[in-house]
Amino acid sequence: MSSAETANAAAPDARTERRAKRIAKNLTSFAQQHGGRADAVVEYVGAVATRIVVVGADGAWGDQVAPSYAVGRRAAELAGLTLHDDFEGELALKVKTGPYEWKRMAGIQLGG
Repeated sequence: MSSAETANAAAPDARTERRAKRIAKNLTSFAQQHGGRADAVVEYVGAVATRIVVVGADGAWGDQVAPSYAVGRRAAELAGLTLHDDFEGELALKVKTGPYEWKRMAGIQLGG
């Protein structure tokens, strides 16, 4: 394979890039609103969706759904997020939850 072919194989296609850029705007905005930087994990949700879980420098967290893993990963890269392989340990400890999350989690556990 020539170097041009290798570069094209590694580069995202135009559709993936367009979708990723749209999502990256939201991710960048979130990071700016929550301390200027953010960490993320890109997770498969199913055959047709991927979830990007984002944790801001201030501990706020949110998520964004992407149509594919490639789009989600590329969006996180374009937004300059620090990517993690999984949502464990140090990253999980950064998350700050509030009354809404605790109430919602309790409601789910109690069947409400």
